[in-house]
Amino acid sequence: MSERNTVLRSMHDLGLAAWFGGSLMGAVGLNGAAVSEGGTEAAAARIASCGWAKWTPVNATAIAVHLVGSSGLLAANAARVANQQGVAASTLAKTVLTGGALAATAYARLLGKKVELASSSDPEDTEKAAKHPVDLEKAQRHLAWMQWAVPAMTGGLLVLSALHGEQQRPSQQSRGMRHRMMPMMPPMGRHM
Repeated sequence: MSERNTVLRSMHDLGLAAWFGGSLMGAVGLNGAAVSEGGTEAAAARIASCGWAKWTPVNATAIAVHLVGSSGLLAANAARVANQQGVAASTLAKTVLTGGALAATAYARLLGKKVELASSSDPEDTEKAAKHPVDLEKAQRHLAWMQWAVPAMTGGLLVLSALHGEQQRPSQQSRGMRHRMMPMMPPMGRHM
């Protein structure tokens, strides 16, 4: 009934694990260490900005790997999504949550770049910041919310992935297909 999609599933899971774990570690560990060791608000912002900038290419790769794996799994399981009761709803929820996590990640990076520019001691950056002033306190407040929103949403994706795994059990597939087919069966066939 089901085929193996080990490479796609691995891409999906490893990409999501890195996205979730990196964002959670950054929000807890990196930001906390920057505040503890920075001494001043500007120094803490510079330390955190440097760490997040180094994480960005890894995070972007993790997200891309996850999206390729997700798309491949969706294509491989299209019939199950269409025919097994409950799978389309959980797939839609997962798609919406993925979009939210992507938007939060992008917005967090945009805010992070603003904080990085506003807190930089580089004369070039100071000149750029003067041309495009940033309300540092407001940007940092929004950034703090986004840096917690990303692990919350990617954690939700992990839960929905677990649900998808449970829905793929043979007993769940046959039960889901039967429930989906019940309204289509003639009245006499329902009692068999």
